Amino acid sequence: MSKLKDIREQQNLTQEELSERSGLSVRTIQRIEAGKDPKGYTLRILSAKLGVPENNLLKKQPGIENREAPSPATQHENPVLFNYALIRLINLSSIPFVILPPLNILLPLILMYTTKQKNPITRQIVSVQIMWTIVAPLLFLLGVFMKLGSGFTPVLMLLLAAANVYIVLRNAVEIDKKNKLYYKLDFNMI
Repeated sequence: MSKLKDIREQQNLTQEELSERSGLSVRTIQRIEAGKDPKGYTLRILSAKLGVPENNLLKKQPGIENREAPSPATQHENPVLFNYALIRLINLSSIPFVILPPLNILLPLILMYTTKQKNPITRQIVSVQIMWTIVAPLLFLLGVFMKLGSGFTPVLMLLLAAANVYIVLRNAVEIDKKNKLYYKLDFNMI
């Protein structure tokens, strides 16, 4: 089995989905999976869209023949493969609970551990929701203490919930387009 096919199947992508994501033809993907090494632009775009180093898509890695033995550091390295479909699901799983901030952390956290997607992206998704769970009540209390009227409280609640939905949806779009998050923290909380 080709390396591209292995990586594509690990990320639960069909050839058509990879073609759509990368802008390459299905036929090009079929040729590579049949044994032809990708080159140039094709190699770069597949590497970027699948989130793997270019060398992981090649049958023969350049310069390997000249080495006597791989170093211990590279001998145990395995490429980190992300299942972006599961990452999108983990990200979107917090939407049903935007009104109940502690629960918007719980479901993504459970999904992250049950699907074994403990990677930097999913940790950031949960960290953003943890931060939102801390910040949203503070903003709500600030709005209440400002005493802007009794009609302002429900509007503030809706605005805070809408802001959280926007963050989740904007991250979902960015995961689809660039395989990364738009809103993220500079640190992990988990």
